[in-house]
Amino acid sequence: MIPLTIPELVAHAAEHPFLGEHVMLGTGEHSDVAVARFHDIELGSAYEPIFDITVHALAQSLGSAPNLADRFGDELGVQAVTLQFDGTPLDITNLFELIDDDQELVAIDRMARALHAINFFGAQRHGLLFLRVHERLLKSVKYDHGKHFSRVLSSFGLNPSRVVIELPSAAVAHRTFLGYLTKSYQRYGFKVAGNLQNAGQILSVSDKERLDFIKMDARHALRDSTVKPLVGYANRLSIPLIFDHVADETQFDLLQQYDVRFVQGPLFASHRMR
Repeated sequence: MIPLTIPELVAHAAEHPFLGEHVMLGTGEHSDVAVARFHDIELGSAYEPIFDITVHALAQSLGSAPNLADRFGDELGVQAVTLQFDGTPLDITNLFELIDDDQELVAIDRMARALHAINFFGAQRHGLLFLRVHERLLKSVKYDHGKHFSRVLSSFGLNPSRVVIELPSAAVAHRTFLGYLTKSYQRYGFKVAGNLQNAGQILSVSDKERLDFIKMDARHALRDSTVKPLVGYANRLSIPLIFDHVADETQFDLLQQYDVRFVQGPLFASHRMR
């Protein structure tokens, strides 16, 4: 099957009763990407890469040219970042806090995920697409988490198995809820990642209802000297561990000492509309 382009996917979105009102092609210099318009705000997509740093060439290259890391590392996938149309990052959490109606929140969250999927798949990117899910959305949708988005992707001819639904730390903290969410999203074809608020939260992760990935803030793990035990426990669970928010070469060098495999953060990427 020939992959669909961004304009073709936007055309499919136009047939959707909600997405058709809000997702469209951009104009001017952004005419080759999809944008979304909601509440007088125009939103776009950017992608922050997640790298496998066990590739020896990547480790060698960072000392002299960290901005060239994507030429050397194996890219596991990308984290979707929501941008305002002028290209500045948007804290979508703050936007959600302005919305009291839960159903409107659900609609905006679904719109943002569809937008990022269109720009990701339509550009024929490789690897996995990591999409954050807001905590309030998980509470607003009572059951069958992932069912709606899976149907949307399938109607576009897109494969849910290349999408990683990223759960907030509040969901990871509750083992029963985490197990339910993980099974539900996986049942509809998605992979699931769980964000840890602290190192101890990894104990909520079960090897029975298995997450596909665990994510931890590298800054906190380094500050608390918990990188080594986190890596060891994740290895026992056989769940890949991603350290995000890696900001500089010092943090990167420290992580390498503990056999960290996957990293993400400002050191490796800059936000830009594309």
